Amino acid sequence: MESKGNTPPADYEELIRLIHDRFEQMSKTYQRIAEYLTQRPNDVAVKSVNAIAAQCDIHASSFVRFAQALGYSGFKDLQTLFQARLSTAAPGFEARKKALEGELSLREDHSELGFLRDLVVRDVASLQDLLDKIDAADMARAADLIEGAGTVYLIGQLRAEPVVNLLRYILTMLGRPCVLLDASGGLATHMARNMKPGDVLIAVSFRFYANEVVNIVEEGARAGVPIIAISDSTLSPLMKPSAILFAVPEHDYTFSRSLAAPMCLAQALMVAVAARVQHDAESPRIPIVTSQ
Repeated sequence: MESKGNTPPADYEELIRLIHDRFEQMSKTYQRIAEYLTQRPNDVAVKSVNAIAAQCDIHASSFVRFAQALGYSGFKDLQTLFQARLSTAAPGFEARKKALEGELSLREDHSELGFLRDLVVRDVASLQDLLDKIDAADMARAADLIEGAGTVYLIGQLRAEPVVNLLRYILTMLGRPCVLLDASGGLATHMARNMKPGDVLIAVSFRFYANEVVNIVEEGARAGVPIIAISDSTLSPLMKPSAILFAVPEHDYTFSRSLAAPMCLAQALMVAVAARVQHDAESPRIPIVTSQ
């Protein structure tokens, strides 16, 4: 992705657009650097290149070469764009987490309750982060697409499966036709070929992205089916085929990645759909099963 001699991006937004445009042509190492830059811009602004490199397990010289390939003289020149952004940006995940830890007087605690407290602090910080990052127009457009769809198709595998199962449950209770493209039996790809342009596909996938999910999303987009995606980054392979992509950044967890933020986003979409189908924007209700 060499571009030495070219004028480098002059602001953060232009830089991110350039990274998106070139991401697929980047080496694996440069892709990992790009993912860090786009997902953790506040950290990039305040940490040294050595600290960032150590966190990514990539040599600092690779970050310097990455910046130079984009036209900068070195990493510090690239970093100034992130520092300018930070002066007007909302607090990032780490800042929120530290504030919450202080409020809860969190001490190093390896008890069972300590594990719970740590997860709760991280999830609250992630949810606050989510609220700042989600675009209101995208939420409204996604709800409109779901409401107007002939059939809503759903796909999510591995860690994403609980999210699409929640969506299937709520859509069913709202009386909306929906089909879960279940991986069991090996029929998901064949079932997906029934999708039509008047339908909608909601796809959920996080790193490392399930191949079948990516393939179905790409095939659906070629068939003219609008895609609503929930993923972990705008560098996700779901980005280009999707009409709307909600990027829910994932942060470091000691054991597993939490689904609190994507679950909250999915449920918020369903509440928005309920408000439309029930013609009640003030207090939409999601019906529940009360008996078997």
